[in-house]
Amino acid sequence: MDLDVHLPGILARDPNAFARWMASAESSVRESLRSFATVVDVEAVLQESLLRVWHASPRFTPDGSPNALLRFAVRVARNLAVSEVRRTKARPVESEMLERMTPPDDPSPPDPMLRRTIAECYGRLPDKPKQALDARLSSAGATNDEDLAASLSMRLNTFLQNFGRARKLLAECLKKHGVEIDEELAR
Repeated sequence: MDLDVHLPGILARDPNAFARWMASAESSVRESLRSFATVVDVEAVLQESLLRVWHASPRFTPDGSPNALLRFAVRVARNLAVSEVRRTKARPVESEMLERMTPPDDPSPPDPMLRRTIAECYGRLPDKPKQALDARLSSAGATNDEDLAASLSMRLNTFLQNFGRARKLLAECLKKHGVEIDEELAR
């Protein structure tokens, strides 16, 4: 579909026409930035590109080929990405490498036996180590350990000892059930 059907409205500064164009063009512009995904903030580049296209649209002259504004938007986005790469001295990744790094769309379902084993081992944890583990997991990294310790009325050192004990006890229990734990995770 030639998205330039929206061009008369865009040139007339109709934000609704631009919104309709953008809704259809966004995925193509985003895809054109795929090779930059590991080295630049693609979302920021995309948004800045679309903003620049909107600001430049009154001066835009179509070349007569289909999707002229889309091609312009892709060129703007790629130029911004290249500028960002130069600024940060990062290197874009080839598509093949990116494909290998991308996790599959449909990961395998969790193993119910493993879930039961983890739940059983978790249930065997003493109260204080379990509290420290729960606090760390529920914060998902958003809260520092000092604040987590304070929320549990523990000193930082006590909190860290309890958390370490919880990890060690979980790893030992899982190992007894035949679940291999990476040595780095077991520490």
